[in-house]
Amino acid sequence: MSDLSLTPSSIASQVEALPLAAGVAWLFPGQGAQAVGMGKDLAEAHPAARAVFQAADDALGVPISRICFDGPEDELTRTVNTQPAIVTHSIAALAAALASGAVTERPALVAGHSLGEYAALIAAGAVSFEDGVRLVRERGRLMQEACDREPSTMAAVLGMEPDALAAICSQHGAHVCNVNAPGNITIGGTAQAVQAASDAATAAGASRVVPLTVSGAFHTPLMQTAADGMRDVLAAVAFTDPRIPVVSNVTTRPLTSGEALPEELATQITSPVLWADSVRTMQAQGITQVVEFGPGKVLSGLVRRIDRAVGSRNIGTAEEAQA
Repeated sequence: MSDLSLTPSSIASQVEALPLAAGVAWLFPGQGAQAVGMGKDLAEAHPAARAVFQAADDALGVPISRICFDGPEDELTRTVNTQPAIVTHSIAALAAALASGAVTERPALVAGHSLGEYAALIAAGAVSFEDGVRLVRERGRLMQEACDREPSTMAAVLGMEPDALAAICSQHGAHVCNVNAPGNITIGGTAQAVQAASDAATAAGASRVVPLTVSGAFHTPLMQTAADGMRDVLAAVAFTDPRIPVVSNVTTRPLTSGEALPEELATQITSPVLWADSVRTMQAQGITQVVEFGPGKVLSGLVRRIDRAVGSRNIGTAEEAQA
């Protein structure tokens, strides 16, 4: 496949034209996977990846490629930049893999963790790449505004069952944010609520509680103003039916209707990411292998914690994107 024939707007069509790999799902990471230098080697080695970064710069009117490649870190980790940076890197990795022949079959399902759901929708052809990166930049801006309006935080709680931790959160005014894998759950809320819930979780037998360095309590009701703002933004974007079912963060069910996507993406901002159950949904539909596109290896690591029988592969660097 020629690099020159692969543009950001044609990626979903290229994917759809591939033969189906019934047991494979593609995964796309969320916030926290970023690192200065991300995607630089991809863009240098693969014209298709370079075209994606250029398209992101053009769509945003912001040098997101420079922020990815050169930082500085405090600029990359601003939520308004982090979100489009990760989606851009993820789609650039996919573009490079398609162009090089490293990927030759389309997946049966796609999924993304939180922010990564937008990259999954781009890969599935439900929204254009340009609209997708503009949406996540606005999402990042609205979420940062919500964080600034009402300071909040998050913590990772290890070694507890979801129902027991949810009950503790309810007692102390905190919320479950992400159920990532067995014994790996994040909680969020005001600093006071998270501290109280963390102390109670430790007393109830949690093996470890780790405060997280984040802007605020994502995926909790404290993000309601961001969700309301995104509803208005999403209403102005044209979504189509995904060409590949997208496993929902909110319900863990495959999404197949474009009409359902704006509400999914708005609701997702205040709802916990049910990643462990999403992976189990994929397994129930026959998935035995996952490919993670983008920076880091967080999702493939979580999949291994959920079930080591599921094989995984990562494509985020120039070397990994080679056939």
